[in-house]
Amino acid sequence: MLALTIDDIDRENLTISITKTYKYLNGKDIIQSPKTAKSNRTIDIPQRLADLLVEYAAAIQAKSGQRLFEYGATGLGRVINTVCKKNNLQSIRVHDLRHSHASYLINKGFSPIVIKERLGHDNIETTLQTYSHLYPSTKEDVISAIQKDFR
Repeated sequence: MLALTIDDIDRENLTISITKTYKYLNGKDIIQSPKTAKSNRTIDIPQRLADLLVEYAAAIQAKSGQRLFEYGATGLGRVINTVCKKNNLQSIRVHDLRHSHASYLINKGFSPIVIKERLGHDNIETTLQTYSHLYPSTKEDVISAIQKDFR
């Protein structure tokens, strides 16, 4: 997110291209390629998010190639913590936004494969190892289906 530019937002096709990462190292902003080839990806976004990002870019007068969120993880963490305190919520880390998104998708019933692709994991094992505890147990559903079909 911290490496996104207005050029990464495709309002017509409703996508965001993830092609770079941001880190702050030794007093310098560093933009580099994602860790793995699978991390380079294009994800679909809802119209409302595309509109908000374009409105935000206009408000800050973002130029081509300019980062949309010109602060680091620490600054973003402060903003998140301020919002959490204001709304009587438990504070979360910046990386927890990624986990919250995955949890949301699981809760909405999306398959691990869809989540793997959206998060840019190299393999499904990473997704399952990280999030399998969030999938509801369906043992009873399995037995019910077998019972129903074999009466």
